[in-house]
Amino acid sequence: MSVLRAFVALLALACGGCGSLSALQRDQAAAIALQARSDVVACQAEDACAQPSPLRALGERAMAESAPGQPRHYALLLDYGQDALVSRLDLIRGARHSIDLQTYIFDEDDAGHLVLDELMAAVRRGVRVRMLVDQLSALKQVDTLAALASAHTNFEIRIYNPVLDRARITYPMYAWAAACCWRRLNQRMHSKLLLVDGLVGITGGRNYQDDYYDWNAEYNFRDRDVLVGGPVTAEMAANFEAFWDARLSVPVERLDDVGRHLLRKGAPPLPDWPYQHPARVEAVARAADDKDLVRERLVEPAIPVGEVLFIADLPQKHRRDRELAASAVHASPLLNQLIESAQDEVLLQTPYLVLSDQAQDMFRRMHERPDPPRVIVSTNSLAATDSFITYALSYKYKRRHLREFGFEIHEFKPFPEDAPIDLDATGAVDISWNPDGSANIGRVEPEPEEGQRRTPPLEREYAALRYAGIGVHQRVPLKRAGVRFGLHAKSLVIDNRIGVVGTHNFDPRGDDYNTESAVIIDDPAFARALGDSIRRDMAPENAWTIARRDRPPVLSGLEYSLTKVSEHLPVFDLWPVRYATSYEFQPGPACPEPLPATDPGFRACYEPVGDFPEVNLGFRTLLTRIFTAFGAGLAPIL
Repeated sequence: MSVLRAFVALLALACGGCGSLSALQRDQAAAIALQARSDVVACQAEDACAQPSPLRALGERAMAESAPGQPRHYALLLDYGQDALVSRLDLIRGARHSIDLQTYIFDEDDAGHLVLDELMAAVRRGVRVRMLVDQLSALKQVDTLAALASAHTNFEIRIYNPVLDRARITYPMYAWAAACCWRRLNQRMHSKLLLVDGLVGITGGRNYQDDYYDWNAEYNFRDRDVLVGGPVTAEMAANFEAFWDARLSVPVERLDDVGRHLLRKGAPPLPDWPYQHPARVEAVARAADDKDLVRERLVEPAIPVGEVLFIADLPQKHRRDRELAASAVHASPLLNQLIESAQDEVLLQTPYLVLSDQAQDMFRRMHERPDPPRVIVSTNSLAATDSFITYALSYKYKRRHLREFGFEIHEFKPFPEDAPIDLDATGAVDISWNPDGSANIGRVEPEPEEGQRRTPPLEREYAALRYAGIGVHQRVPLKRAGVRFGLHAKSLVIDNRIGVVGTHNFDPRGDDYNTESAVIIDDPAFARALGDSIRRDMAPENAWTIARRDRPPVLSGLEYSLTKVSEHLPVFDLWPVRYATSYEFQPGPACPEPLPATDPGFRACYEPVGDFPEVNLGFRTLLTRIFTAFGAGLAPIL
């Protein structure tokens, strides 16, 4: 009976005081927001008094240089967090007609508030702005959402797939949603796009949150976007329109919690967002105003390319009709076809090495070819990842990855020594700089000021599990302090000729639950630049190499057989010895360059450093082993 009472209490807590609004009440709430919207426009000029934007001009140039059947594009890799933020500000300030923003996470921290401030400034000078955010990681304050819904006639915000007809859900509501509609709860809009005037688009891994721009004092993502100017933006615009018009995209003022706020309190004014680090915000805003800097750092490195393909799932992927849903899936099958077309080499970067059954079959077929291509994988270590449960699935299948698929795996370190990271932006100390401006990180994390408390990042990509218990998305403790970094980039290079940057983690979630998108560029120069970026992340100073551990002196065949049998069990994979472990490169006269794990001289140049290097073994390490043993069934949603 006590369990039943607890369940009833949970349902009451989830539903109490939050009954659905009637159709009339929704109309009334929408009317309140509509009537409150200002229609004052500060500029009557045709260009909306836009600032000169070198990046927007890059899109204009691409359009001018294009001809029927001969498209011209300019593509720019955005590896550095500050570059990614400056490029967004430059484009928003240069917008003359429209800005469409689509994202999974939009947080109310300094990065999120800065972008909102810039968007509202564009709105007031006459630019139409549309903002589409997934429900589970939308702005967290209902008051903020109500204010945005009522702000201006040029601004619209919609929430994608609002479970329980709300913009925000609490933990009890999440439990109720998981019980009533688990599949829908898992179906998220993971697509990301910033499109300005139909000329220039940005897509890739980054959301709108401090830790995607090196602004978090505790943990940041090593991420990557691609900026593209040229005719392909028409395909980006069409995909955005499909999402904007989808039945799952709901104007925020028509949702129960925001609508009730409007009915009870009226339309609130836009809040004053005090920045936690105003000097840092001012510095990046000033950098975006420096057009010479933007040209030198962002426009000049842009690579001229020909045809560019934008592949993206449609929102119909989330329809109940499975045949209709399957017809709306575009990213996964095209990416798999591209990978399987490789003849010489696949360079794959994903933060979470969890493969679908189809992907496993594909890599197995590729490895069984008479002359298989090399498959080189850059992914997170347990010390670097933001999702230790997801890492556990990768850890479970390392034998399969190395032996059956022929992967060469490099796991990113939490404290990379040479990475495209703006470390000074995090507030860390003891920084030295490499010639290209990247950080060389020998750091000590500064102590928090009196009365301040550090908090971990608020959201993570694995939305359906971020409400779960036992700190699913808290990182494992490490042996030393410092600002930690983890991979979040999703990229692919095929045969040093085709480069892909997008949102797909090459995992079952991307195949079955999330909507995804990617830019594909068949150009050797672009592929080379992207490949160099990924290889840098796999360099010994930034990553450990995964290889088979030394064979035991006796019964090595029996141990291997037991490992293989245990791995194939869906649960109770309790064999304590894994097939592979982590290795650290030991340079010297006999070892001048890093070697692949398959090289005969590998063990003479590499030292084993354990399964979980840098990790302070304890509770979460135990949990990793538990999920390795019992968590295989979570792979589809992880």
